[in-house]
Amino acid sequence: MEANNGILVHMETDSETNPSVSIFYPQVIGELTPFQGQQFETLEEVYDFYNQYAREAGFSVRSYSSKKSKDGEVIRKEYVCNKEGSWSTETSGAVKRRRGVGRESCKARLIVVKSRYGGYVVTIFEEAHTFGVSRGGEGGIRRRHLLKSHRRISGVDQLVAQQLISVNVSTHQQYDILATQAGGIENVGFTQQDMYNSNRDRRMKIKGHDGEMLFDHFMNEQEKNPGFIFKVETNIEHKITRCFWADAISRQSYKFYGDAVIFDTTYNTNRYCMIFAPIMGVNNHGQTIIFSGAFLSDETADSFIWLFREFLRAMPGDAPKIIITDQDPAMTKAISEALPNTFHRYCSWHILNKFSDKPECILHYQQFRECVWNSESRDEFDLRWKRIVEDNGLNEDTWLQSIFNIRSKWVPAYVNHIFSCGMSSSQRAESGHAFFKRYVSKNNSLVDFMVQFNRGLLHQRHLELMADHTDINEKAKTKCPIICAVY
Repeated sequence: MEANNGILVHMETDSETNPSVSIFYPQVIGELTPFQGQQFETLEEVYDFYNQYAREAGFSVRSYSSKKSKDGEVIRKEYVCNKEGSWSTETSGAVKRRRGVGRESCKARLIVVKSRYGGYVVTIFEEAHTFGVSRGGEGGIRRRHLLKSHRRISGVDQLVAQQLISVNVSTHQQYDILATQAGGIENVGFTQQDMYNSNRDRRMKIKGHDGEMLFDHFMNEQEKNPGFIFKVETNIEHKITRCFWADAISRQSYKFYGDAVIFDTTYNTNRYCMIFAPIMGVNNHGQTIIFSGAFLSDETADSFIWLFREFLRAMPGDAPKIIITDQDPAMTKAISEALPNTFHRYCSWHILNKFSDKPECILHYQQFRECVWNSESRDEFDLRWKRIVEDNGLNEDTWLQSIFNIRSKWVPAYVNHIFSCGMSSSQRAESGHAFFKRYVSKNNSLVDFMVQFNRGLLHQRHLELMADHTDINEKAKTKCPIICAVY
């Protein structure tokens, strides 16, 4: 094992094909690592996510190939490590000039295809690199920040580009304008990629005007309905960092259906890259409903504690009996502090999905899955799990040991004593995100988001009213006629 800028990198040697080739597996935090089946709304989201992963892993990303449909829509896109491929030493008898970054036939890549349901889905994620990612130490950190896909505009160049940031055109068009003004690309002083990175950074900072408009929107909502509650926090630069809201209908719904809630933060919904953090539940029709919404600028324990405390202050009645989340350490810490009497259940689906990243365990996935879902008691689960581990020689697998040690947080036989509305995972929240994606996008300002979000909320509540109407006015059709006996 080798320390790589705080990231552990496993090194292997491919002795059969090339004894001199080392294979590197960057160990990056799970939330930043792509996986097969992962879904994105746009190709920009795909690039942003993979580039963030690359930044943590210590390599640079470049776009490699695209496939388009007959109408010009991109239906397949491939991103690769910047050291993919190889340089030819000669071209037409002349020595070809090499750039600063060499290519070493690296196979790391990410491939997405257009989904029939909209957006893009990851079909291939090659994690292994056939080169050394950036080394540790302070020098290594500086070099990582100089990699092409992570560079930023700085100094005078930033001032030159600033005037174009507010123009409603793409980064490519902005760069062409600058190149024209400067008399050619060679006179600009930075690349189009540098400008894209800086534009993305600026989008993460909330403009004061939009923040004021959001606050005015909340005040108007509260004037129309005193049952509407909100809380906004800003930093020393008066930019919004945290925001919470809940209307009267959502608060009333919590009074009836708030025993079990789901919390998930995997969806960015506005141009500032703030995290949409709704708290959801399930109604009597089995439909997903929203109890409250929030924007967070980060996913730290402090932000989650703030959100949960605001949630408790806004909602009638007691704290929820159970909350379902993924295995985020910050969430775990926040829930234990802000919701000490609420049972914290980990998402079973997320844990079982990690088997795909464990080569030794995936071969026995079906056995483990049946053990998890078909064990009727704790003793039965423990016995079946240990037998699978021993029979397949997995006693030394530390990951299996770790999820077994927290079985009281996610295994049905251990957690079914707490009412959870039939939910075992936070996929219910992800389906809610998919619903609201029909209304909102990452290009929305905060006020645009609220307007579109309310449209989605009205539609969701309309479906709930339709289900209520059906229950009240319609009778279920039975195969056998109902016979009333008179005695």
